[in-house]
Amino acid sequence: MATATGTGETSAVRLRRLVLGADPARRAVYILGALPGVWTFYLGVVDQLGADPVAILERTLGLWGLRFLILGLAITPLRRFGGPSLIRYRRAIGLLAFYYACAHLAVYLLLDRGGDLSTIWADIIKRPYITVGMLAFVILVPLAVTSNSTMIRRMGAQAWQRLHKLVYAAAALGALHFLMLVKVIPGEPLLYAVLVSLLLGLRVWFAAAKRLGLDKRPQRARAAGRSS
Repeated sequence: MATATGTGETSAVRLRRLVLGADPARRAVYILGALPGVWTFYLGVVDQLGADPVAILERTLGLWGLRFLILGLAITPLRRFGGPSLIRYRRAIGLLAFYYACAHLAVYLLLDRGGDLSTIWADIIKRPYITVGMLAFVILVPLAVTSNSTMIRRMGAQAWQRLHKLVYAAAALGALHFLMLVKVIPGEPLLYAVLVSLLLGLRVWFAAAKRLGLDKRPQRARAAGRSS
C-alpha cells in the first residue's frame, strides 16, 4: 500500500511538472496571460466578433500586447511604493507582450493584408501609425530573443540591462501607435498614453535620485530593480 501511494504521488508530481513546469506560478502566468488571445481567436472562429472580425481580432491582440508592456514597466514602481512584488514574473510578462505583438502583426500581415508585400510596404511608407507600430515591434525582437539566463551571461549584466531599457521606447511607440490609429481619441488610448508617460517619468525620477544619492534603499533592493 505504501509503495502504491508513493508511486501515485510521484506520478502526480511528474504530471504537475509536465503541465506547469519547474515553476508552477510562473507557468500559470503564461497560461492565464494567453487566455484572452485564445478566447478572442475562438470568438473569431465561431463568428462572434461582429461585422469586421479581422479588425477586432487585430486590435484586441495589439491591446493586450500593450497592456502587458505597461504591466511589465509598472513592476518596479509598484515594488518601490509598497505594492506587490512581481519581479519573478517580469520575464513572463515581457514575453507575453511580445507574443501578443507577434500575433497582432501576424493578423495584420496575413488576414488584414493577405500577405501582399506591396500593400504592406505601402502601408509602412504611407501610414505613420503603421510605421510607428513596426518600429515598436522591431525593438521588441532583440528584447525577446535575449530574455533568458544564457543571454544575460553571454552579454554581461550591464550590457543586457542597457539593451532592455529599450522596452520604454517600445511601450511609448506602442501607445503612440494606438493613439494614431483612432480618428477620435477616446478614453482608453489616452489612458494608456498617460500610463506610459507616467512610467517613463518615474524611470527618469529613479535614475536622477540614484545619481544624486537620494536612493536610500538597501543595496539588495537596488540590485533587484536595476533591470527595470
